[in-house]
Amino acid sequence: MGSLRFEVLKTVGNARRGRMHLPHGIVETPTFMPVGTNANVKLVTPHILKENNVQIILSNAFHLYLKPGLDVIREFGGLHNFMNWDRPILTDSGGFQVFSLKKGQKITDDGVWIMSPIDGSKHYITPELSMEIQATLGSDIVMAFDYCADPKDGYDEAKRSVKLTTKWAKRSLEHLRRISHQAIFGIIQGAIYEDLREMSLKEITEFDFDGFAIGGLSVGEPHEVTLKMVEFIGPKMPPDKPRYFMGGGSPDLLVDLVASGVDIFDSVFPTRVARHGLAVTWNGKFNIRSARYKYDKTPIDENCTCYTCRNFSKGYIRHLFDREEVLGQILLTIHDIHFMMEFGEKMRESIENGTFYEFREKVKKAYEKQASEG
Repeated sequence: MGSLRFEVLKTVGNARRGRMHLPHGIVETPTFMPVGTNANVKLVTPHILKENNVQIILSNAFHLYLKPGLDVIREFGGLHNFMNWDRPILTDSGGFQVFSLKKGQKITDDGVWIMSPIDGSKHYITPELSMEIQATLGSDIVMAFDYCADPKDGYDEAKRSVKLTTKWAKRSLEHLRRISHQAIFGIIQGAIYEDLREMSLKEITEFDFDGFAIGGLSVGEPHEVTLKMVEFIGPKMPPDKPRYFMGGGSPDLLVDLVASGVDIFDSVFPTRVARHGLAVTWNGKFNIRSARYKYDKTPIDENCTCYTCRNFSKGYIRHLFDREEVLGQILLTIHDIHFMMEFGEKMRESIENGTFYEFREKVKKAYEKQASEG
């Protein structure tokens, strides 16, 4: 077993209030992980992340392998030292790049040829190399190398992705156990097919992983299909291990994921929408660039305690976006990350006091109302 201990403290239906004990700290679940692809969460410092109660972040093994390179990470004694972050880190394996970086790609039974998006150089990523990269990074949680099929590729390719993911999971686990004590999660694939999801679940959970992830969703399929798959597979995952949904960020999706038993999730959602002027709130999202906020002296959210809402008006932040000042993006990123952390805290509280399903309804209504109003 790797260096992870997990306990479930309370359940309401399938929703779980848990706690992960990791080398760099305790993570209260359910929780959202901001994404720091290149050893940073865009536009904010580690100090700002801590101020806003971020417990754990995700970094990307493949991108860090390309730049700055493993020699640099080794010189600094691992990713935590390199980026000055002393709380937990989860690293993804590079499996998602098999999905996203199609140009020049070739998938074989042993690994994947991937072209660098930086300089076009070709790299052969195997489960063993992925584990070497993540061991060098020194993350608290390592992800097994997997093959995330595009749902548009159809049933046969999805089935192939399940078979390769199982084969690579075994190799990932065996190699990591030889070189490191890090915790490692296996990934369930199967695209949008229930029988393949069931097959993948059965095969992956036969291995002694420290946790399990639902991969290959939120990659372009309709929202209702995502939910159907998670509702189908989430509650069937091992109850004594953490459950991770890869790529979930919008609050109305997160309450549904938690209702299906998911404990942790990640997404570029809050930081990406912030850079485009969208504030995330308890009443849904709104665009700060709208002309209606030109003279608005109120904060993004009157009840929010983040640095941005305590100090700046909608009118000022709108002005910054209007003049393309990066400070506008920074201030909105701070707010959106703060909101996501507060959202996780309120979700945990609702499970503790037995009101999760009321909380879920309230969040879904706020976001549905906004969608219907356009």
